[in-house]
Amino acid sequence: MLSSLNILADQGGSFWQAPSASTIAPQVDWLFNFILAICVFFFVLIFVLLVVFAWKYRYKEGDPPPVGPKHNTALELTWTFVPTVIVVVIFVYGFKGFLQMAIAPPDAYEIVVSARMWSYTFRYPTGHVDNVLHIPAEVPVQIVLNSDDVIHGFYIPAFRIKKDDVPGRYNKIWIVADALQQGQKEATYDIFCTQYCGQGHSTMRSHVVVQSQDDFSAWLKQANIFVGTPAEHGKHIWETMGCNQCHTTDGSAGRGPTWKDVYGSTVALKDGTSMLADEDYLHGVITHPNSHPLPGFDPIMPPTQGLLSEHDVGDVIAFLKSISVHYKPTLPVSAPGASTPTTAH
Repeated sequence: MLSSLNILADQGGSFWQAPSASTIAPQVDWLFNFILAICVFFFVLIFVLLVVFAWKYRYKEGDPPPVGPKHNTALELTWTFVPTVIVVVIFVYGFKGFLQMAIAPPDAYEIVVSARMWSYTFRYPTGHVDNVLHIPAEVPVQIVLNSDDVIHGFYIPAFRIKKDDVPGRYNKIWIVADALQQGQKEATYDIFCTQYCGQGHSTMRSHVVVQSQDDFSAWLKQANIFVGTPAEHGKHIWETMGCNQCHTTDGSAGRGPTWKDVYGSTVALKDGTSMLADEDYLHGVITHPNSHPLPGFDPIMPPTQGLLSEHDVGDVIAFLKSISVHYKPTLPVSAPGASTPTTAH
């Protein structure tokens, strides 16, 4: 049951709210509960008065015609000034919280969040890019938001922050994650998109991992060093840059063409022509998405400028080769100069 409920929100928290995990969350919760209490109070008051007045002033056979209501200055002033005071309190408290979330401290650690259909990528000052947000606890972190295609809504319920990713501009919001509990290594919370952004909107999810400052520094240092072959790095890019949202590697249908066996194959294009999917073709469609439209697929791939270096593109192509039956490299089984190479299948 809990696992199914966790599809919609993080486990824990209250009936009304996700767990509180940031310094701004208590302030947001207070305002939410204040507005909720006001709504409940006036709903009950109006409902009770409605029932009482409907009974007390119901029509009775033989009663004289009722006298019309008279002007009541005290009553009119009450229902004018009391709601005005309540609304002003809500505005002042809410605007204060809005400004607090909008203006980051000058020493805030900055992470750039790029949204696209239908994934998030997180770029750190070191240049590392990941599909999961890692932040240190008890440290101001400024989130810089942008979008590669349409409007997305960056929302972390446990932190009580939400800001839109808008194409062509940068939005900012900042947070301080709560300290980890005694003995807790890290805490993980959900990230959602709140703006309907197309077919994959409901699956546009990620996570934020809160770590101690020492653990975060150690993680970031290790994350910047990828140890593995070019093909393994290409797979890592496929997993972390959102490519797996549309492109499968098992041959099954996706929102985009599958990557399995595409290298070395003959690709039929939308205009009726065909091309060999060699390195030049793959480089072109990776760096210039939708340059060769395919039948049955909408041109929805976002741009990759600034996200992938030439080295990254080469590693993605190496990964595409490794999962294609059309690629059969010849690998030496002995030192250079030995006479008999064998073919790997």
